[in-house]
Amino acid sequence: MTWRLGYRLLLWLLLPWALAHLWWRSRRQPGYREHIAERFGWYPGARARPVIWLHAVSVGETRAAEPLVRALAARFPGHELLLTQMTPTGRETAQELFGGAATIAYLPYDYPGAVARFLARFRPSLGILMETEIWFNLVEGCARAGVPLLLANARMSEKSARGYELAGPLTRAALARLAGVSAQTREDAARLEQLGARGVEVTGNLKFDVAVAPRLLNLGAELKQRIGRRPVLLAASTREGEEELVLDALSRIKIPNLLLLLVPRHPQRFDEVAALLEKRELEYARRSDNCVLRPDCRVLLGDSMGEMTAYYAACDLAFIGGSLLPYGGQNLIEACAVGRPPLFGPHMYNFAEASRLALAAGAALEVADAVALAERAGELLSDHAALERMSQAALAFSRAHQGATARNLAICERLLQQA
Repeated sequence: MTWRLGYRLLLWLLLPWALAHLWWRSRRQPGYREHIAERFGWYPGARARPVIWLHAVSVGETRAAEPLVRALAARFPGHELLLTQMTPTGRETAQELFGGAATIAYLPYDYPGAVARFLARFRPSLGILMETEIWFNLVEGCARAGVPLLLANARMSEKSARGYELAGPLTRAALARLAGVSAQTREDAARLEQLGARGVEVTGNLKFDVAVAPRLLNLGAELKQRIGRRPVLLAASTREGEEELVLDALSRIKIPNLLLLLVPRHPQRFDEVAALLEKRELEYARRSDNCVLRPDCRVLLGDSMGEMTAYYAACDLAFIGGSLLPYGGQNLIEACAVGRPPLFGPHMYNFAEASRLALAAGAALEVADAVALAERAGELLSDHAALERMSQAALAFSRAHQGATARNLAICERLLQQA
């Protein structure tokens, strides 16, 4: 009880910060100024059908949820699908993927009153939280309202587990109240059980089941045509401080006419990275200019959203951002799904199992730093046979680990029947 009261007091103390945070983020992303009432549990309209609700915090989780959302829509056509996010880019991704096929809204902040209004408005028959979204008041509110809650595609790194352990009583109470947990790997399952989760099932990673959109493959072919007959190294989803390291690596790779396709993780940083390229006096173009590249162009800045698959399709070799510095890495499965072998740095703890399996399959390479990135990229781009072997291994790896959607759908069916 003391922990719960302390948590609620902390939330109220953080309320001015939350409002200031929305304002601050809206300076770069105006979407943070919109639908603010939803963040406190106020929603328009009325519910007409029973609801299946899935929460995916941002872009990566929303894309990972796509196969499960489509499977739920096909299996339960009489239900309304409600998708919630926490970021404008996540919301835009949901709109792009599902449009009018689902209700799209923000999940409210974890205030008891906001949670109660959310649950009273939608009265979901089933709730699904993607990956590592454990909100203490939300879980408690669902338990009180009789809403079975599934933590799906769950992952729990050692770093995240240490963080949740700091709030041990709250974490154990929340995990114990979940109706089900489907973990990506045995290691994730073990950490979740150690924190208090019960009945954890290992179902694999939903990201392996995400279908490659033909539209994006075609766009990738168009980008490659604009680039011309040049080798292309993609730096995908780079984070703060990594662009400098990648550009240092670029200067070390002695491949004639090499083009770096540089795609920052967050759209609010596009202009910042463009300024970095200008400071380094590198010839570059922006994807948003949609033009044929000049022969002296060294870098193509991928300043667009929702086109990562196209960027992978347009490259010969990919580096996975967020891994040279301790950000935890990004999703390497997208690269493998289109047969592009990924390189990544030593900090892939958010995708530890997928990285380990990709390395074991000969589908990926780990590098220690930017110098090693330059060496390995240079070797592969110079050896077409080795690059082709890794490309085929990447495709085979991606296909071999599919099937998580069916396993998660079976859990959802069981929970709905029990409810």
